[in-house]
Amino acid sequence: MSDNIPFEIQVEIVRRLPVKSLLQCRSVSKAWKSLIDSSPFIAGYNGRMQHLLVRYTCVDFKNIYVSIVDDDNFPKQKVSMNLPLLVQKLKSPGLTGSSHGLLCLNGSSDNPDTDMAVIWNVSIRKAVAVVIPNVGFEIYETKLYETNLGFGVCRVTTDPKIIKITHFNGYANMRGISRDETVDPWQVQVFALSTWSWRSPYNNLPRKSIKFGYSTVVIDGFLYWLAIDRFTLTGAIAKCNLIISFDITSEEFREVGLPNSLAHQCSRNMKICKLRESLVVLEHGVEANNAIFSVWMMGDGVPQLFTKLFTFNVKAPHGATIRGFRKTGEPIIEIVEDHGISKLVVYEPHSKQIDNLGCDGLDFFFKCIPTWKHCFFLISRIEIFYNKGKPAF
Repeated sequence: MSDNIPFEIQVEIVRRLPVKSLLQCRSVSKAWKSLIDSSPFIAGYNGRMQHLLVRYTCVDFKNIYVSIVDDDNFPKQKVSMNLPLLVQKLKSPGLTGSSHGLLCLNGSSDNPDTDMAVIWNVSIRKAVAVVIPNVGFEIYETKLYETNLGFGVCRVTTDPKIIKITHFNGYANMRGISRDETVDPWQVQVFALSTWSWRSPYNNLPRKSIKFGYSTVVIDGFLYWLAIDRFTLTGAIAKCNLIISFDITSEEFREVGLPNSLAHQCSRNMKICKLRESLVVLEHGVEANNAIFSVWMMGDGVPQLFTKLFTFNVKAPHGATIRGFRKTGEPIIEIVEDHGISKLVVYEPHSKQIDNLGCDGLDFFFKCIPTWKHCFFLISRIEIFYNKGKPAF
């Protein structure tokens, strides 16, 4: 770019370039590389586009990864994805979460005492692998402890973090296997990509009566879990549902109360999800051959301030699950059909129209990913880790 153009103007021009062009610009000069890799540039980059990432298993048991651009032409721009080697190596991969254009997957490894997480930058097809230690040990083929994972990016430092919550397995208790009462029922550890190490946070840990759910949602620098609080009431064991939040920057936990109708609902009929940039609780029921869904939105993080947005039903004799939402707010639903094969559809609540996305198979997971924003900081860190011998591909 011409030296006659002030550098500040050059920066504004570069901000509007597509991702592939920006990657090329990193090789122009040290000054441009430093600019593009910097946190202020990343935070102000305007090349944001939402993709819907779908993974499902075909009838021949092959895993398929598809990216669908969520724009006015939805769902016409649908392409198969080429997976990094580290993702291909994961055994029984599960979705930990996504944040700032990064996707975190986890799966088993050859070592029975460790699992593996892979942080994957979808837009630049780069990934790093992280060992998750002490995922649990077994007695009589029953794991005494289980591990819940969460993933997010710090708003201040753009540092990716993995949160690991290890808790005692209630099923082990049912089989008569008791834990050591001197050991906490659960423990928390945080992995930061910048330091490449696990450590224990010390701020505002949740009460020991809390049991975390498995699904997490990350919104604006906070991780959320749907959880259960068990307590004694008039001599009997009682429980209620609540939401636990985790500030990825300060690493503090907080409790978010639910309205009474949700607090005492069967937790199996509930899940949390992200609708645009807000947290929602999805309530699921069945009536005849219809699946019934109610969507509750949290208001500004205020405890118990949830508003029911809408309730709708779809014909699903064999079951249905909301997997996420388009950026327009339309729910994307997995509907189970005959022989256990599922299809992924978009439901328009006002017209009640259902459009098939053409993804038919088994074992879906689904994620809405703002793919392009914050896609560059992982490049320089991968280069650093590669030079240090860390697993990065």
